[in-house]
Order: sequence, then C-alpha cells, then structure tokens
Amino acid sequence: MFVSEYASILHADLDAFFASVEQRDDPRLRGRPVIVGGGVVLAASYEAKAFGVRSAMSGYQARRACPGAIVVEPRFTAYTVASKAVFKVFRDTTPLVEGLSIDEAFLDVGGLRRVSGTPREIAVRLRSRVLAEVGLRITVGIAGTKFLAKVASAVAKPDGLLEVPVGDELRFLHPLAVERLWGVGKVTSARLHALGVHTVGQVAALDESTLISVLGKGSGRHLHALAHNRDPRRVQTGKRRSSIGAQRALGRRGRTPAELDAVLIGLVDRVTRRMRDADRRGRTVVLRLRFGDFTRAARSTTLPRPTDQTSAVLTAVRELMTAASPMVGAKGLTLVGISVANFADAGAAQQLELPFDGFSATAVDSVLDEVRHRFGSGAMTRGVLLGRDPGLSMPMLPD
Repeated sequence: MFVSEYASILHADLDAFFASVEQRDDPRLRGRPVIVGGGVVLAASYEAKAFGVRSAMSGYQARRACPGAIVVEPRFTAYTVASKAVFKVFRDTTPLVEGLSIDEAFLDVGGLRRVSGTPREIAVRLRSRVLAEVGLRITVGIAGTKFLAKVASAVAKPDGLLEVPVGDELRFLHPLAVERLWGVGKVTSARLHALGVHTVGQVAALDESTLISVLGKGSGRHLHALAHNRDPRRVQTGKRRSSIGAQRALGRRGRTPAELDAVLIGLVDRVTRRMRDADRRGRTVVLRLRFGDFTRAARSTTLPRPTDQTSAVLTAVRELMTAASPMVGAKGLTLVGISVANFADAGAAQQLELPFDGFSATAVDSVLDEVRHRFGSGAMTRGVLLGRDPGLSMPMLPD
C-alpha cells in the first residue's frame, strides 16, 4: 500500500462548476440561486443548494423547492474552455495530474517541496491562480491517500482548503458519516444504519467478515479498507477511461416504443462515435435505467469480440432493453444510459459487419464520421434521428 510520509496528494474540485461559470460571466447572477438546465437540473449554485436543489432533480421539483431561482440554459462550450484553463494551472503546478472529470483532479506534489514549498503552500497558490486566471473558486483537500484527499475536499466545500496530516487520518475520518465513504449510497447506508452503524469509525470497528456478510464480498472488503484509510492507488497521468458512455434524461412523459428506440439509437451512435475517435473497441455493453419511482437497474452483456461499430452495440442494447421492458412498463422510465467497457488493445480484431443492400454497417459509420469530422457533428445524422431532440451532450475529459 502506498501512503506518503507526509500529506502530498491534492484533490482539487471546482465549486458548483457549471453554475459558477454562469455567475462569473453574468454579474446579475452573482449571489443569487442559479439552476443550470430546465427539464433536469445539471448544476445548481450554492445559493440554490441551500433550498435543497440538487443535480439530476427534475426542473419542476427544483422550482418548487426554490421558486426564486434563475434557470439558465447550459453553455457547454464555455464550460469546456474554463476546464481547459483550470487544467493548465494544474499542469503548471505539477506534471503528476490525474483528471477525474472536467472539474476535478488529483495532483501529486510530493516531489516539489524543495522547489515549490509544502503541499499546503502549493495548494494556496493553486487556488489563488485559478481564481485570478479563470475567475472560479476551487476547493482543495490534502492528504496522504487519494481517498482521504477527496474526502477532505468534500468536507472543506465550498471554497475551502483542508489538510489532513499524516498520523491524524483516522482521527479526522472516523467521526464522519458513513456516506463519506466511496461506494456508500442510499441502499448501502440503509443496510449499515440497520446495524446501528452511522459513522466511519463504527464501520472500522466491524470485522471484515461482518461487512462481507451484510454487503457482499466486494463492497465489504472495499469499505473495510477505506474505513482504515487503506488506499494503494497512486496518482496516474495519462490514464484512459475504463468505459465510454452516454445517458439521456427522459422526464416523466411516457415514450412510445419507437421514441424509446430512437433514444437508444442516438445514445449508441454518440458512444460508438467517441470510441472510434479514441481508437477503442470494447466487449461489455451496459444498459442503465432509472424508473419513475426513482429506483434503478443495470443490465449488461458481453460480446464475443471487441467492436466499435454502432450496429453491433445497438443490437446488444436492444436485447437488454427488451429484457427490461416489463419493469419499464410497470414503473415508467425517466433516464436511460448506455456504456461500453472491457476494452481491447487498439490493434485487436474487431467484429466484422456483413454487407446489407450494398453497404456494410462499418462503411456507414465511416461515412458518418468523415462528414462530421469535416463539417461538424450536426452535418449528417441517421434518418431515424431527424427532427428528434438528441438530448444534452455533457462536456468531459478526452476518452
């Protein structure tokens, strides 16, 4: 296990990123509750969060919770530009940067003490530079492990800086609520609460075998390790995604089978296009669903060969959706997501596509990609998607 002899890992996380960019660019929004996205909340300012507004909440719920909120349409180009500027500051600070999303990253500053000062001094300068050069506030957690640095930044939000010195980790960690542990959501926390376990320290006091019996082998071992601050992961530069996916919020309006199939086609087309751009081919296809009663389900299948072709992934997704159709019919569907994982090396063999009416599916994908590359992503699309809302395409780190 890797634990630095002093706290040298930074977790830097922009505060309410999308909403903060909007407040930065429009002085009328500063100090006021701001919601980004109308149908579904993509982000909320801290002024809106104080009223209970949260990401992924429906716009109707958000406006009821905060009637005075100002709703703005997302501007993804502005968010991408701001993210690139922030990551430039990160990379000017240290070459060891591991991006987690467009608004957060881990930084290892352990080898910079002689030239740049202590990790805390480095973090202070980083926060000052992001504010001065990008106009955004950022929270930084400092610890000896990635897990604890991320916890520290969450505790320090908003606009904070918190260092957990080596030797004081458990004193800081154990009084926190179990929800601070990675992987503890509503279901897991409910199981732990049923045992009378509400703090990380109470998790740490349990035997690993007890946690395994309650949560399963993987989750039990994972939480037992984190409760003792055991995290062997180093900051990794150039790390590629383990999966590529996309999702679409559907709202509460019912969808016909044809409309739902068009949503699936659009999502698969978006994902496989990104895979081809990144020269990646995968075997495992995952379908994720959120129902009208806020429950969720996930289904997956593994293809016989790695592929990046739209038709192969779409066939698998359709089969998974057919299997889930009884749940969709009974509960309604408010969100659908698909992803592809289990990537092979770029040179690995891929699934072949047989010609149909003179054109192979591979050729169709190639033509679409070339036209989009030359003339823009909206220059050509599949016929079934014409006139349909493609949904929002969230900005993200390169694949």
